[in-house]
Amino acid sequence: MKNLIFYIASFLGALSIIIGAFGAHVFEDFFLQNDRLNTFEIAVRYQFYHVFFLLFIGLVYDIFNKKILKYAFLLALTGILLFSGSLYLICFTNNGSLGLITPFGGLALIMSWICFFLSIAKAD
Repeated sequence: MKNLIFYIASFLGALSIIIGAFGAHVFEDFFLQNDRLNTFEIAVRYQFYHVFFLLFIGLVYDIFNKKILKYAFLLALTGILLFSGSLYLICFTNNGSLGLITPFGGLALIMSWICFFLSIAKAD
């Protein structure tokens, strides 16, 4: 599981940079025209922040409660996909109704941090 966490975090980290670069250089005019540049930057930022969280989960996987850390990982991954993914879709499709998905991603991210906390508490 630990290696899987590192693989996925590494992949999502590289993807963050690729998506961010394309957004800044290839699609910037499109995002500006549709007033979506800020939304795009938030999506990339939150994805990248949580890549570091995934890496940290991998680093402490053998120290804290593994079962709960697994849930933290799965919730963080789901949160990234739903939160940043829905924001990316909004940016590229200019369909604001996809924003209904975004809070579920945010909730999954919050729950992943709570699971991380619980994994530490259960390790004592």
